[in-house]
Parts: sequence; structure tokens; C-alpha cells
Amino acid sequence: MKIIFIHGNGGCTADMNWYASADQRLRENGFNVIRETLPDNDIAHENIWIPYIRDTLGADQNSILIGHSSGAIAALRYAEEYPIKGSTLVSPYHTHLNLEDEKAGGWFDRPWNWRRISANQDWIIQFSSVDDPWIPIEEAQYIHAKLDTEYFEFTDRGHFLQTDIDDFPELITALIEKSV
Repeated sequence: MKIIFIHGNGGCTADMNWYASADQRLRENGFNVIRETLPDNDIAHENIWIPYIRDTLGADQNSILIGHSSGAIAALRYAEEYPIKGSTLVSPYHTHLNLEDEKAGGWFDRPWNWRRISANQDWIIQFSSVDDPWIPIEEAQYIHAKLDTEYFEFTDRGHFLQTDIDDFPELITALIEKSV
């Protein structure tokens, strides 16, 4: 099974945070992992990222998308249009949060089709934290309510910017359980 990491915007790269350690642990458990820095990683325009995820990274009905922050938004919008196996959303949100960069990306220019997002995948795992300095927990709870995600809410993970290999074992465990 193929897993595709989708990092956040604001200049984030595929080598930041917990991505490399999760990549390593997922490979050790037999997953085919794609972890690349996407183009346009400052603003993360939808019209650039969605075709890149589809055409360059090869997301398809057998793929799992792991999206962090605006990468979670990309995973949601991707699943709105294309079938995938499942997704893992880390620090997702559903509004532009009144931030200019989020508005500029184009992700929030139309309503969400929650039914299609759900129908186009077998499952959705979600990780959010009450103490996230950028994403109000109500944003995450709204997505959980709309999509009936497998929901993990923490009180002490902030925006999930950990870098150590053991900092995000819940994500690894949840993905392994889904692949059985």
C-alpha cells in the first residue's frame, strides 16, 4: 500500500517535523512511502498541489494520504474529487482562519462536499490538539462531526511539530491497524 505525505504551507518541507521518522517506521512495517516537498510550498495553491499529488506523486484508489495542517486540507480536497484508500489528517481545519495565505491558496473558495470526501475513501483518521496555537479545536471537531473520523484529540501536542521518532506513535499504530 502506498502512503503519500503532504506537508503544510508557509515554506514547510517533507524533511520537517515528524515526517522522516514516521516515514522510516512505516517503511519498516512494509509500506511504500512517498515523502517529497511539494512545489509552491509557501502558499500551496490548490491548482498546483492537486494535480501534483495526482500526476507526479501518483495518488490513486490504493493510496493513503497523510496530510499535516494545509496538507490535511489538500488531502480533504483531493478526496473530494478522487477515490483513495484512506487519509490521516493532522491538525486539519475547514475555514481559511482569516489568514491571507490560506485565502490565497484557493482551498476555501467553495463549500466543502463532505459526502463525497467520505464516499471517496474507506476511512479517515484525525489527530488534533486543544493547545494548537493556530488551529482552534472547534475547527477539528467540526470536521470530525461532518466525516465521522476516527478521532484522536490531545491536550499537549500543539500543532504536531515533533521531530523525534517516538513522538507520534499513535499515527503509526493507527495506520498499521488500518492496513490489516
